[in-house]
Amino acid sequence: GVKLGFMSFFIKAVVEALRDVPQVNARLEDGYMLQNHFYDIGVAVGTEKGLVVPVVRDCDKKSFAEIEKDIIDYATKARDGKITLEDLQGGVFTISSLGSIGGEGFTPIVNTPEVAILGLSRAEIKPVWDGESFLPRQILPLSLSYDHRVVNGGDAGRFLTDLAALLSDVRRIIL
Repeated sequence: GVKLGFMSFFIKAVVEALRDVPQVNARLEDGYMLQNHFYDIGVAVGTEKGLVVPVVRDCDKKSFAEIEKDIIDYATKARDGKITLEDLQGGVFTISSLGSIGGEGFTPIVNTPEVAILGLSRAEIKPVWDGESFLPRQILPLSLSYDHRVVNGGDAGRFLTDLAALLSDVRRIIL
């Protein structure tokens, strides 16, 4: 009964990438780095009053449809001005998307105490050289901002590489 959108796939892929690179699944509290062992993912939602980031809980345990339903419910609450402080707290990682607005990239700001945030830009068909010819490929620019006090460049690179591989072959997150 829920129409699946892309965001549930992005969330599931992020959960898998966070499992593979747990350094990105951490938070800073009172100057200490704490490792998270849960997957509550914030999803930025635009409203007339600005951006809010409700947190979809237990994404590792939910189906695509359950995640999509949560996103729809939170977006409705946010746009109706009924979002609560509890809805906005406790995330381990945030996803922000400019896909509907456009643009080829941006620098999302880390939502403290989280240590990383993923920015999704607009996907476009672009020519990609395969060694012999140019082929049309769907290209999705990804932007990862992270706190260098916790996440180093190597971990960030591994996270993005893993995430890109997961998004390129969604069978890895579906099965």
